[in-house]
Amino acid sequence: MTSKLSAVLPDLSPWHSSRDFRLLWVQGLITNFGSFMALVALPLQIKELTGSPLAVGAMGAVELVPLIVFGLYGGALADAVDRRKVILLTEAGLGLLAAVLLVNAMLPEPMLWPLYVVAAGVAALAGLQRPALDSLLARIVPHDQLAAAAALNAFRWQAGAIAGPALAGLVVAYAGNVPAYATTVTCFAVSVAMCLRLTPVPPAENAEKPSLRGIAQGARYAWSRPVLLGTYAVDLAAMFFAFPNTIFPFLADALDADWSLGLMYTAGSVGSVLVSLTSGWVSRIQRHGLLVVFGAAGWGLAIAAAGRLSNVWLVLVCLGLAGAGDMLSGLGRSTIWNQTIPDELRGRLAGIEVLSYSVGPQLGQVRAGAMAGWTGARPAIWTGGVACLASVGLLAAALPKILTYDARTDEDANRRRAAHEAATGAAPEAA
Repeated sequence: MTSKLSAVLPDLSPWHSSRDFRLLWVQGLITNFGSFMALVALPLQIKELTGSPLAVGAMGAVELVPLIVFGLYGGALADAVDRRKVILLTEAGLGLLAAVLLVNAMLPEPMLWPLYVVAAGVAALAGLQRPALDSLLARIVPHDQLAAAAALNAFRWQAGAIAGPALAGLVVAYAGNVPAYATTVTCFAVSVAMCLRLTPVPPAENAEKPSLRGIAQGARYAWSRPVLLGTYAVDLAAMFFAFPNTIFPFLADALDADWSLGLMYTAGSVGSVLVSLTSGWVSRIQRHGLLVVFGAAGWGLAIAAAGRLSNVWLVLVCLGLAGAGDMLSGLGRSTIWNQTIPDELRGRLAGIEVLSYSVGPQLGQVRAGAMAGWTGARPAIWTGGVACLASVGLLAAALPKILTYDARTDEDANRRRAAHEAATGAAPEAA
């Protein structure tokens, strides 16, 4: 019985082997909790001030350009400077922006424009930070523990995604926006204190300064690798067509279930956590491209069903299934990235990754908000799910190498494994 449980339960090897991984895991849990509190409060506050689905969806448009520009620059920056310093400074900046939301919410008549300014600022700082965070994992965790580390990080993220929105929905409904934003500010203050304890991560001796040429070099590498290209394209398509979170307040209205708003934001994370809690098998998987494709297809199918059904409880179940599919796809993507990308390009490729899993949701918010204003929330959701399913199928047919990826035989994965062994003096891993 014990051996069967250990084969299913999460692999805790990265937690035991790396102090910095433990620090980042706890720090990320705290940050995620505070961020998700604001994630619910901010669009709901825009809805209260305007009553317009388009105004809520416009938040994605405001965030798009800063995310693209600073995400690409942040990737080049992560390869050129101490990644710890980037994480620390951007975390402090995010805390200051949360304080702006808090002060605005405390005004007798809160203003609308600061909400969009903060949304753009958060996108810029997140774009700078995520490449440094993502590229750090392969430096602090042994190569054979990368899949397990991805599963543990996903669980951490989803734990915050469950607790944050669920609590935020209750706090905003019964106490207003001020307590939600105050919690966000407190969480970032604690997170900054923890980031100060991380070990410095200096760049390589021959690291180049951030430049357009360096960014272009990373883009050329990604374009030349069909497997990487497939992971980016599948995620972009899935998020663009089937990311309905921004119109959940209007879906709750359409189902005559205002009480369910917090649960809608939480349901996907519950499905993701169930996958994470049974992720012991992930360490034994070698065909991670299949996880990417089938997970994204499952996400689209479940979102389509959520838009068609009129029973709120069935809708919540479908959103949970969508979260499980997204988790499977995310585990596959993260593992492929960490297994194949050389460390000297890791920051720049992480910048491209930021675009693939962040720009899609931002554009998806605009698409969902605009379509909901035209057709209503439910049609905007189910048609997006159908489009997601079709686009994932077409991309898998156009980029078949993502389906045949095998960590045991892929040249880039073997090259990255050998480089890690040479750098750490570890014994060669069994294929």
